Amino acid sequence: MTRKRRTFSADFKAQVALTAIKNQSTAAEICNQYSVTTSQISKWKGELIKNASHLFVNRCSSISKEVLENEKSPLFEEIGRLKIEVDWLKKKSLQLDLMRKLK
Repeated sequence: MTRKRRTFSADFKAQVALTAIKNQSTAAEICNQYSVTTSQISKWKGELIKNASHLFVNRCSSISKEVLENEKSPLFEEIGRLKIEVDWLKKKSLQLDLMRKLK
């Protein structure tokens, strides 16, 4: 009878690797706790250490400039509309002030 190959989620792997990095328990205890082999634990621990620097990479560099530009253009259009409204309201308020003074 063959045993079905197990697959582990990324969250589970991260949890096991973090437990191993903390050095609060031995490898044997971690193996028993999570039902995985020591070679898997050491592999996941190594991957976590190797790829930890990617967590702190500037996220903007991974987003394309085209996507950022597409997000900016509606905002700039809204700013333009609001500036026009403010100018129009200033103009109207000046006209109302002049009319009140003339009365």
